[in-house]
Amino acid sequence: MTALRDDTASLPGEGRASLFPVAERFLRRFHEARPKAGDLGTRLAKVRAEIAATGTYRHTPAELAYGARVALRASGWCPDGVPWRGLLVRDLRGVRDAADVAAECARHLRMATGGGTVRPLVSVFAPDTPWRPGPRIRNDQLVRYAGYADGGTVTGDRRLVEFTTRVARLGWYGPAERGRFDLLPLVVETGHEGVTAHPVPRAAVLEVPIAHPEHAWFAGMALRWHAVPVISNLRLHIGGIDYPAAPFNGVYLARSIGEEAFAADRAYGLAPVVAQRLGLDTSSDRTLWRERVAHEFTRAVVHSFDRAGVTVQHSPEAYLPAVEPTGGPAFLRQAQARVR
Repeated sequence: MTALRDDTASLPGEGRASLFPVAERFLRRFHEARPKAGDLGTRLAKVRAEIAATGTYRHTPAELAYGARVALRASGWCPDGVPWRGLLVRDLRGVRDAADVAAECARHLRMATGGGTVRPLVSVFAPDTPWRPGPRIRNDQLVRYAGYADGGTVTGDRRLVEFTTRVARLGWYGPAERGRFDLLPLVVETGHEGVTAHPVPRAAVLEVPIAHPEHAWFAGMALRWHAVPVISNLRLHIGGIDYPAAPFNGVYLARSIGEEAFAADRAYGLAPVVAQRLGLDTSSDRTLWRERVAHEFTRAVVHSFDRAGVTVQHSPEAYLPAVEPTGGPAFLRQAQARVR
């Protein structure tokens, strides 16, 4: 997949003294892009006073939408050619309770995949403030399939074995009959409720059954994958303000499903099974059998998504390039909540 904004480096400490210069840089950039947004001097004076009084400030809806769109376009997940206003931003800053966060995340999934045409979307929940942290989502994506370790075998996604184990400590154990595509619950952390797990409604998750355009036996493997990648464990940083829960989605790159999920040993590890069915020589990696299998898996994903009418990209060149954060709006790795 194209590069994802997942940086450990954050901007310098933003106390009352240092927050205003960061806010000012963002607001000047916003007003330069939106000259009809009002008088910049008046806005800067209001923000300066708000920071002096509270240690933080509140973005206007237009500022929030602008910052989120800039960050999404720089994330590496945004398809090229999507118009600026085609990047949807949901202002959910009033949502802080875990159950409400989970419900809005399910709504995000429905909105992003409605009718199969995947739309880039950001849902922005309550920010961190000096007196209260915003909610955090501990899943790396809203939709993930469990990985169950039993002795030396794993059922499901090997990448999620550790997370599945941690979720079990919260009281979730999955269905009685465990399968390869059991939806993991959404794990939400809030300052007043702690860490809680919330089921992701199956009805909110659009899934695509996987078949191959030439090999009918592919369908017999009963594979499927969810339609949209919603990144959920990064914080949205805009003008010195952190929004720790701001799930966003772009569009899947086919090989991130076919090659990185189905074929890879660290995920579902199905490459040897398919290689055997294709009659490939697996005696050495120099026969390039793994590359052949990855290619056939990716072909199957493109074919299946196209047949289902669900958006998928087949080339990394279809995405806007990831942009290194230089102080502007960006999705960054989580920082610790700051509560004073």
